[in-house]
Amino acid sequence: MIVAALHLPDLSIDRDLSLAFLEDYVLANGEVFVGAGIRRIMLQDQTRQKGPASAETIAITAALGRALKQAYPEISLGIIVQAHDAVAPLAIAHATGAEFVRLKVFVGAAMTMEGAREALATEARTYRHQLRRDDIAILADVFDRTSVPLINVTPEEAAKGAVKLGADALVITGATFTESLERIGAAKRAGVHHPILIGGSVTAENIADTLAVADGAIVSTALMRKDTGRHERVLWDSGKTQQFMEAACLR
Repeated sequence: MIVAALHLPDLSIDRDLSLAFLEDYVLANGEVFVGAGIRRIMLQDQTRQKGPASAETIAITAALGRALKQAYPEISLGIIVQAHDAVAPLAIAHATGAEFVRLKVFVGAAMTMEGAREALATEARTYRHQLRRDDIAILADVFDRTSVPLINVTPEEAAKGAVKLGADALVITGATFTESLERIGAAKRAGVHHPILIGGSVTAENIADTLAVADGAIVSTALMRKDTGRHERVLWDSGKTQQFMEAACLR
């Protein structure tokens, strides 16, 4: 299972970007992924804001997600928002026809560079049920490497807790690629049978090793073009993406 993360510009600083530009940006980069054979694309809002996602963030991300899904109806669309918010990504997924969301702090609590974060599991599961959209899968990060856990449990115990609290799949990413594989192996040995994806540091060179342990990978940076400008329309490299998918299929 390969998921390509299509990062949106940070709209907290890029307020000059028009919706027309953003639509062109999403569709052009989506074409790179689809052309290489990727069928799972996660639209990643990166607007930094204090508290839950703003109405503007929700509206823009939903509009772009809908445009992407209409242009490429064959893809499985995912949603993630930068804000610490259980409701916004599910609401966007509901409006766009997305099949999954990713939540970074699903169980426990964590300290990030932007401050403390509490678990989103209970609120997310409750809201998803209120929407009557239990078909929207939740990809739950377990001790994401961009934060420090504030509870004293092992990553594998946290993984089991995430499954118990409603996660449909897990994202496990350690400080290094090796640590990521070790954590995934430990979770599987502890009895986690849900799909586990690695959330970072995956390349064409190590994708075979990745898929020997994990059930899939989220990839983005490794597929990007170098030295792109701030407002360039296409950020992902079709050649790199094709090479990555060929390596993934050769396993």
